[in-house]
Amino acid sequence: METTMKRCTVGCLVTLAFGILAALLVADAQPVKKIPRIGWLSSGHDPFSAQPPAPQRALMLYEAFLQGLRELGYVEGQNLILERRYAGERAERLADLATELVQLPVDVLVTGSGEPVVRVLQHATSTIPIVMAVSADPVGAGLVASLARPGGNITGVSIMAPEGGRKRLELLKEAVPQAGRVAVLWNAAYQGKESEWQETQVAAGALGVTLYGVAVRGPDDFDGALAALARERPEALLTFSDPLTLNHQRQIVDFATQHRLPLVSEVKEFAEAGGLMTYGASLPALTRRAAYSVDRILKGAKPADLPVEQPTKFELVINLKTAQALGLTMPPSLLLLADEVIH
Repeated sequence: METTMKRCTVGCLVTLAFGILAALLVADAQPVKKIPRIGWLSSGHDPFSAQPPAPQRALMLYEAFLQGLRELGYVEGQNLILERRYAGERAERLADLATELVQLPVDVLVTGSGEPVVRVLQHATSTIPIVMAVSADPVGAGLVASLARPGGNITGVSIMAPEGGRKRLELLKEAVPQAGRVAVLWNAAYQGKESEWQETQVAAGALGVTLYGVAVRGPDDFDGALAALARERPEALLTFSDPLTLNHQRQIVDFATQHRLPLVSEVKEFAEAGGLMTYGASLPALTRRAAYSVDRILKGAKPADLPVEQPTKFELVINLKTAQALGLTMPPSLLLLADEVIH
């Protein structure tokens, strides 16, 4: 009987050992779930670095993107890896940084710096999906075939800049009916802004406004451009928003204040800094929404079939303090429409 028990014990141990070995082999055979890697490329300064300090806008947009990802269940460092690269306003670095992200490789590329950086990413890869967190006119810039069916490896969100340009001129004319000569300061090197300029010209014809356009292409152009504007003595000033003009926001607002020009732009920051009005989509809201495109792609959707989204809400911000300083009485209809009035 003792021998039988020994044989049973040995047999049970052998069976148990084979069971453990089989379990280990099955575990080894199970594929390890890959953590997706997202590449974020920006033309601006790194908001997480103190040298030099980046505009608050840069951190705000990146955090909006993170918030969008969190709402979809992604947590950096747990089920998502984020690779950030910043060119520090040195455009010549963008191509190398894009190549670096492509070679890691990443699963999706994202930028909130608009068409010029999307173009750099497009040149770096034709296979890795690219998500535009902010774009002025991706169809006009030739980045996608259409908003409904982009057709390539690019999708994301558009701010509808051409339509916004027309509306901003209409709002300016409503606020300052006597403005017959309006200057437009815009970045002609930014793909997607040409169509905004064209749409604004069409609106000017319908409103009986004479436009005077002054184009900049880089940071060294602003002194000359503003001097040219001063010589023309316009009655109001429109500014198209892009990373370049946003980085020179203070200089533009100071110029408008010095020359007592009603200034209308797209991004809320201009009104907060002393401009008369801004009208446009919320950039943080759009950047947060870009996370939805990333999620869809990570779950198998193809950028070619993923429609480029458009904003559903535009914000009107009026600086009443600036209006009073300019001697303007804002129409009650505009004040009622405003999402925010700065006193």
